[in-house]
Amino acid sequence: MPQKKPLVVVTRKLPDAIETRMMELFDTRLNLDDKPMSKADLIEAVKTADVLVPTITDRIDAAILSQAGPNLKLIANFGTGVDHIDLASARQRSVTVTNTPGVLTEDTADMTMALILAVPRRLAEGERLLRSEKWNGWSPTHMLGHRIWGKRLGIIGMGRIGQAVARRAKAFGMSIHYHNRKRLHPELEAELEATYWESLDQMLARMDVVTVHCPHTPATFHLLSARRLALLQPHAYVINTSRGEIVDENALTRMLGRGELAGAGLDVFEHEPAVNPKLLGLDNVVLLPHLGSATIEGRMDMGEKVIINIKTFADGHNPPDRVLASMF
Repeated sequence: MPQKKPLVVVTRKLPDAIETRMMELFDTRLNLDDKPMSKADLIEAVKTADVLVPTITDRIDAAILSQAGPNLKLIANFGTGVDHIDLASARQRSVTVTNTPGVLTEDTADMTMALILAVPRRLAEGERLLRSEKWNGWSPTHMLGHRIWGKRLGIIGMGRIGQAVARRAKAFGMSIHYHNRKRLHPELEAELEATYWESLDQMLARMDVVTVHCPHTPATFHLLSARRLALLQPHAYVINTSRGEIVDENALTRMLGRGELAGAGLDVFEHEPAVNPKLLGLDNVVLLPHLGSATIEGRMDMGEKVIINIKTFADGHNPPDRVLASMF
């Protein structure tokens, strides 16, 4: 007798090829209009599904998991970060959680490097000036920015993405510095020509550009607090393509507005999709709508990992990308 296909509920619209493959392999319920699910929708999903496939926009908290039916055994997250899932509650209910690590490293590092280049060179300001038809032509002192060659880059979080950023920045002639929970192996540190700082405070005070690449956890919430942002020199730039909650957005906005920091490049925000309206009025900030992993190739790779995790689990094996609560 053929094995029953697991009921898989997908919370957002995924690439067509991924959805087609999921429908071939599983009993799949799709979200074709891509409207974010309400809390009531998510509760109904966990009550009925064998497998839930959420994204970063879905908060799978303890209250929702408390309503889960007996058949829910796997949450196969479409994405790397899992700060929107209550891992402890999932573990208590014997629900396995998987994610999609590794496939977004290069895309996110590319976006980070783009911001590192764009903010000091005032690229967004220049583009807005042209569109406003107010440009009067070249002059020796017009819209002067700063070169990044020779500048100190401080990387907060030296995992896959942090290392990929280091390789790019090194090629642009930047001096690489980093703070991490654990120091890199000496060979890797030498390859990246990276200087380790055990003290984040001391590193921040000496950097020209600071970029954030750590997960959002209770320990990293407002890691860049008002106090730590105040350690940065006035000519420094802050780049964040990780999670908005890691930076005290109100403090950052105040400092940028007062000229206490030179600028910022932000792809993520503390209260997404809401953006601090004062940020929107600042010229020294480049703001992007969470595009760090937004490539066709990246989304396809994410979908393939989700499928592999579900299929492996349904076949009675441990999926390759299990997330352990103790990891965060």
